[in-house]
Amino acid sequence: MHQEIEWIENVVPDMIEVVNGRYTILQNIAWNEPVGRRSLAQDLGMSERMLRTETDALRKFDLISSTKSGMILTDKGRKTILGLASFMDSLLGVQQLEKRLSKQLKIERCFVVAGDCDNDKQVVDSMGKMVTETLRTSLPMGKNIIAAMGGTTMAQVASCLNPEISRNRELLFVPARGGLGERVDIQANNVCAQMALCTGGKSRSLYVPEQVSETTFKTLLQEPAVQEVVDLIKRSNAVVHSIGDAMHMAARRSMNEQQVALLKERRAVGEAFGYFFDESGQVVFKIPRIGLQLEDLTSMDCVIAVAGGKNKAKAIAAYMQHAPRQTCLITDEGAAKTILKE
Repeated sequence: MHQEIEWIENVVPDMIEVVNGRYTILQNIAWNEPVGRRSLAQDLGMSERMLRTETDALRKFDLISSTKSGMILTDKGRKTILGLASFMDSLLGVQQLEKRLSKQLKIERCFVVAGDCDNDKQVVDSMGKMVTETLRTSLPMGKNIIAAMGGTTMAQVASCLNPEISRNRELLFVPARGGLGERVDIQANNVCAQMALCTGGKSRSLYVPEQVSETTFKTLLQEPAVQEVVDLIKRSNAVVHSIGDAMHMAARRSMNEQQVALLKERRAVGEAFGYFFDESGQVVFKIPRIGLQLEDLTSMDCVIAVAGGKNKAKAIAAYMQHAPRQTCLITDEGAAKTILKE
């Protein structure tokens, strides 16, 4: 739905807003006909002058007519309302879902795509296309350093990006964290390389493990090649990341039995940036790591979180209690409806 709306507005800017406004006027005339302009303006919270402009247009298109008692729909107007009903219900339903989710999670924006990626992996492609669109409209012109996480979701998202994001921009993708020792194709280094390939940008790699001791961490930071990439990560103005289920992420990180037992005891449900959260959003465990820390996100203008599926609803809700206000969550109906229900 979002992509179709974007295509429409590329051709006719503000068309959806105009259609929505006029459809609402037609609906209210249908419910109250015959109805006078002053009464209708009060019901809609519009000025009579603004309403006159819109009703003149509707009259010109033979959608309404005027009688001594007030405005009524024409046959063409009735057919138009019936024909648009399904489209408008879908459009307004998605918009309402997104607004409710943004309000509940206390973040600026949410985009919800149809489906549930737990049942259909192709839904992640829809989220990937939404990431493309969000980067295209949110990133400033000129140089941008974009930090990206690894993982299966991020690897699939990376393949959905396109060169439109690079128009009038110079993009550099850097890994948001060190490696997990997992499959090469889903490591952050590879995700960044794929994003650069798909957008025509550049990428840098960070060849260090994510989980290291404090002593090793300080030693690695003395290496010029490591320090250079870490500095780039710290200077990134945008980040694209996923949110993981706590136990799944513990397994991916090959955490030991004592650590897993601790996560279970503390009822961890979600993970992001090496932080594990319980349902109330409390941090119950943190992995020492090289790369972005949670507090680094507050200074970024563009923060995109990508996670979907009903099974990730608790993880998403838990992490969002720490997400900066400017976060844009891209998710699916499965996760969105479960979060709102719970």
